[in-house]
Amino acid sequence: MNLTPAQMRVYEFLQHYMQQNGYAPSYDEIRRRLGFRSLNAVYKHLKQLEERGMIRSPLKNRKRALELLRVRTGAVSIPFLGIVAAGTPIEPMEEPESIEVPESLLGSGSNFALRVQGESMIEEGIREGDLLIVSRQARAENGQTVVALVRGEATVKKLYQHDNEIELRPANSRMEPIRAPAAEVEIVGVVVGLLRHYRPRRLRND
Repeated sequence: MNLTPAQMRVYEFLQHYMQQNGYAPSYDEIRRRLGFRSLNAVYKHLKQLEERGMIRSPLKNRKRALELLRVRTGAVSIPFLGIVAAGTPIEPMEEPESIEVPESLLGSGSNFALRVQGESMIEEGIREGDLLIVSRQARAENGQTVVALVRGEATVKKLYQHDNEIELRPANSRMEPIRAPAAEVEIVGVVVGLLRHYRPRRLRND
């Protein structure tokens, strides 16, 4: 089941923290480490993870009793295509590279990875330097985070369709949305996962 980037970030942090410490982080630790403004945001994301069958919430008065219910096994190698930033084309790699990702992060069909440059989606939990896992598809639903080409320039934004116009909305209150005729916008794929601190490796030529 696909998670939003923010949900995936919380789940990744829970998994790493529990592997290192043997117990779950407190809600306040989650808030501080992931940069949420309030505990309500933490509660919301944990509730959504519970509804998706990823975690079990703690019993009353047991704030460190979070339990991970989905253990990821196996990794899959997908293409790493380069850097994507608002207002510039995808910056291609000089040599083909790949990245190994947990199979459960992948969407259906073909997938690829891009590194984010810029802060246009920071309020959605997507930071500069993050690696996005993208399911390659030409259509998306309103509200989904997509990689799109606008007159040949790539961007990562939330998609909203209005009759013959496409709105690509940033998750940054300081930035304005991009609006363009539908004919000038090409959906490259939908963001289905997010990774941090992963290093791509070169593909072998043999």
